[in-house]
Amino acid sequence: MKYAKLIFVVLLISSLTSFVEKDKPTGGLNVGDVAPSYLPDATSLMLNNQTVSPQKGGYVLLSFWAGYDAHSRMLNANLSNVLQNDTQHKVEMVSVSFDEYPSVSREIVRMDRIAAPLCFAETRGAESDLYKRYRLHRGFTNYLLNDQGVIVAKNVTAAQLASYLN
Repeated sequence: MKYAKLIFVVLLISSLTSFVEKDKPTGGLNVGDVAPSYLPDATSLMLNNQTVSPQKGGYVLLSFWAGYDAHSRMLNANLSNVLQNDTQHKVEMVSVSFDEYPSVSREIVRMDRIAAPLCFAETRGAESDLYKRYRLHRGFTNYLLNDQGVIVAKNVTAAQLASYLN
């Protein structure tokens, strides 16, 4: 009788996991996809006044983050730091915060020394078109796009970016 409960639990778990497709990505966009427009809509606030224009053969790094998400914030700061040493300007960064208050985003950009050419505060958060276009409901991520707008890498770490630049 005591093994009956154990067998029941094992069967239940195995039956639930059999419905999950193992080879299918679970969320967000994937490498090889053409990226949707990455400029936030008119309700977003630009935190600095520069523009991004990747050179031919160059890349755009989209970094989505929020002050309340420590991992995405740390990754955003680390990526920005790596790109400050990119003297060849192979990669231009677009940093998008999903914090509700622009003042929070502005202060984090200042404290973390984010030097991205474009920093946006998307104050509508999960309700924004940008959040929905990039399917960020499973968590913040970053995307590396080529000059044709195709995603060539996803969830890039600072070490991977530094390696790529060298």
